[in-house]
Amino acid sequence: MAFPKTRLRRMRATETHRRMVRETTVAIDDLIYPLFVTHGRNIRREINSMPGCFQLSVDLVTAEAKEISVLGIPAVILFGIPAHKDETGTEAYSANGVVQQAIKAIKDSVPELLVITDVCLCEYMSHGHCGVVREGRILNDPTIELLAREAVSHAKAGADIIAPSDMMDGRVTAIRGGLDKEGFEHIPILSYAAKYASGLYGPFRDAAESTPQSGDRRSYQMDPANAREALREVSLDIEEGADMVMVKPAISYLDIICKIKERWDIPVAAYSVSGEYAMVKAAGRLGWIDESRVMMELLTSIKRAGADLILTYFAKEAAILLRGKEKR
Repeated sequence: MAFPKTRLRRMRATETHRRMVRETTVAIDDLIYPLFVTHGRNIRREINSMPGCFQLSVDLVTAEAKEISVLGIPAVILFGIPAHKDETGTEAYSANGVVQQAIKAIKDSVPELLVITDVCLCEYMSHGHCGVVREGRILNDPTIELLAREAVSHAKAGADIIAPSDMMDGRVTAIRGGLDKEGFEHIPILSYAAKYASGLYGPFRDAAESTPQSGDRRSYQMDPANAREALREVSLDIEEGADMVMVKPAISYLDIICKIKERWDIPVAAYSVSGEYAMVKAAGRLGWIDESRVMMELLTSIKRAGADLILTYFAKEAAILLRGKEKR
């Protein structure tokens, strides 16, 4: 029997061969770095479950933003940790809230860096849920009114992109209407359109101090078993005016990213969440895996699935690695 003429290994022989035919590449322009902004001054508090990530006070967040910009990362997304929490999330939409202060500080010092703001109430609510709670129920319509106020307050502070993550029904319509009414029709909305009720958020809840005091978020975040429902959520958000959509988490939902990209010609973001980051970091520190190699494999898989943008706590490390490759 003749040996086959096709030998796929021919184009795997060297790194240069592989580079020439590589189908998927991760670029620094694909990356968005999450930042946790806390109240107080001169605070740089490492998050135990997320090594290398910090809670930063507003006076220190600008130095971090400058470092991120120098690395070529085009955008950050901000999460706030307020001094005061209550049952209506007052500091979420306060003109002097920690996120609003951080937006102004970053745009004053690093104007070229895009500032995306997470629009949700969980960090600001005394009960830790993403909406208004009455008699044990998370109420949808009163919540979206507050979310619209929060979005407008971020836009007034100078935010470039608004990213609602609450998973309330109709919130894109409410936010788009609120922004347009205040003259911010030019501000895009990046909707967390398919946000699943995942066990991979644990470290984030430590970082944002947003663990619910009772119950869980399964009545508004999506069931991990559902794919068709995710497509319905995306379709509705696009109809309501979303300019971009997001899948969260990323690694367990690559099929969802792929399905969305195949169906709609719209930018798709994926959030590689805190649990994904923490698992790689922990295994790397124990010497069980090559951390940098697994980091890039993880990011490449997300990009290969169809994501145009990747929110990741690895953004700075990945950018340093990618810049090193560019200089070769």
